[in-house]
Amino acid sequence: MSKFPVRRAFVMMALAAVSSAALAQKSTKPQAPWPTKPLRIMVGFPGGSTPDLVARTIAEPLSKALGQPVIVENRPGAGGNIAADVVAKAKDDHTIGVMINGNMTIAKLLNPATPFDPLKDFAPISLIGTAPLLLTAPANAPFNNAQEFFLAARNGGDKWSYGTPGVGTVGHIGMELLKTKTNINAVHVPYPGNPQVINAMMGGQIQLSLLPPGLAAAQIRAGKLKAVGVTSINRSPLVPEFASLDEGGIKGFQLEIWTAAAGPASMPKPIVAKLSSLISEIARTPEVRQKLFQQGWQVAGSSSEGLANRIKADTALLGGVIAMRGIKAE
Repeated sequence: MSKFPVRRAFVMMALAAVSSAALAQKSTKPQAPWPTKPLRIMVGFPGGSTPDLVARTIAEPLSKALGQPVIVENRPGAGGNIAADVVAKAKDDHTIGVMINGNMTIAKLLNPATPFDPLKDFAPISLIGTAPLLLTAPANAPFNNAQEFFLAARNGGDKWSYGTPGVGTVGHIGMELLKTKTNINAVHVPYPGNPQVINAMMGGQIQLSLLPPGLAAAQIRAGKLKAVGVTSINRSPLVPEFASLDEGGIKGFQLEIWTAAAGPASMPKPIVAKLSSLISEIARTPEVRQKLFQQGWQVAGSSSEGLANRIKADTALLGGVIAMRGIKAE
């Protein structure tokens, strides 16, 4: 038997060993430092809006932690979806977004023409803050508790109306969900924003609305509006003086708005993990926690996995209402 085949086999084995060692060395080689330039935080709403305030609250401490500038860039429009699309399509590994739950869950369900798919095109980073909504009525509404309010609303039928900041907003979908659980039939009236909703309610044009507690509470405390209940199972630390709808007899009703950070799906996992750890840690610091609380948020500061789970759960809940009620964005 020739020795050449044996030699050839040994040579091939040696080459394979060298190749494997080289691959192993390459896989364990430290990655290039990140970030290498300023980080952009895209916000889909104007300056002074809630998502904008959240982004600017975390930007400074995040900049210190990264050793690079963190720039908040506002691209308002389409309910936040313009900025969300910029994030979904970013390829530079230095662009993330601070978005609301509508952008990250139901955008495509409301409008199939939405140029991104929230479930496929984002890398969840961290759930930053959550808040229930507050079911609110005009100050002169004749009720003393939630049961009396819903009795009056049922008797009012389609002569009653409710206001929201637009078709497909969480306030709109949440009210449609509430209608299925309480047998009320109030008609939807969309407005440009929540300030206009509040004005319409104070003027008697509409009879109810689901509002962020940070906006509604001041008007209620001033006697200009009336609280029915918050959409959390228990009382919210944001507005502890107001009972929950669950306490008021609408058992199990729970609905929250939230704001979160996400990057494009193409963002490398080590970068996502680094940002998730930093942002969740920053959100839970006493100083930032207090600022977010004053803005109307209860701090979550979740992991990327926690945000991913929340996205799936809310997409299922709100998506079911969208399908059942035939809601489409205009």
